[in-house]
Amino acid sequence: MKYDTFSRVELSPLVDWLNRTLNTSDIEDYPNALNGLQLENSGHVTRVAAAVDAAEVVIERAIASGADLLIVHHGLFWSGNRPVTGAAYRKLKSALAANLAIYSSHLPLDAHPKLGNNALLTAALGLKSAKPFAKFGMGGSANTTLRTLVDRLESVVGGPVHVAPGGPERVRRVAIVSGGGGTLVEQAAAEGYDTLVTGEGPHHTFAAAEEARINLIYAGHYATETFGVKALAAAIEKSYGLPWQFIYYPSGL
Repeated sequence: MKYDTFSRVELSPLVDWLNRTLNTSDIEDYPNALNGLQLENSGHVTRVAAAVDAAEVVIERAIASGADLLIVHHGLFWSGNRPVTGAAYRKLKSALAANLAIYSSHLPLDAHPKLGNNALLTAALGLKSAKPFAKFGMGGSANTTLRTLVDRLESVVGGPVHVAPGGPERVRRVAIVSGGGGTLVEQAAAEGYDTLVTGEGPHHTFAAAEEARINLIYAGHYATETFGVKALAAAIEKSYGLPWQFIYYPSGL
């Protein structure tokens, strides 16, 4: 899409559009997620940055890119109420001084049927007959080997994954839960899935997958949650003509 380098959009209607698009008000989430606009600016947006986490380095890079709106999956207040000191102070000070608004979307972005992390992962892996799994995940059918699925997943997330091969070598039903969905392994098996793809999970899930006769693939919490913020920023560009940039700052987890 072509856009004017000097495109200027009012922040308030853009936030309203984001909230409607993501169905933010109707999706219950972790209280400290605080989905929606977390920090406003002077009222206009000319450039967007997207990232997984509202980390200090991410905010600095967003400011350096010239963005005046940062969209993240994990917002500023994830750790709950705390004094505005240290990193919390530095992040707010930098963002306010640079006129950077910050918008966060956690489960609404995981769950979105087109822009969501799980929907996009499902499509990228070529799964068919997709349907919701475990409220915010997705499930679909396949007909491939575990090795082929792993190779495809590593290509999609851009790095190695960890496999707990408790299930069949021939993969036919795959559940997808971005982020920390490892504890859903037994639910996935109970619902007839032979493979669960997620970001991370606790130690005991290796044995749980083996005992439930299901393949468990950990592709990284960060790596499985880059898709939604990119898609959302691209949707803003399509609807409003605002240029955007992804701030890559992987945790390795």
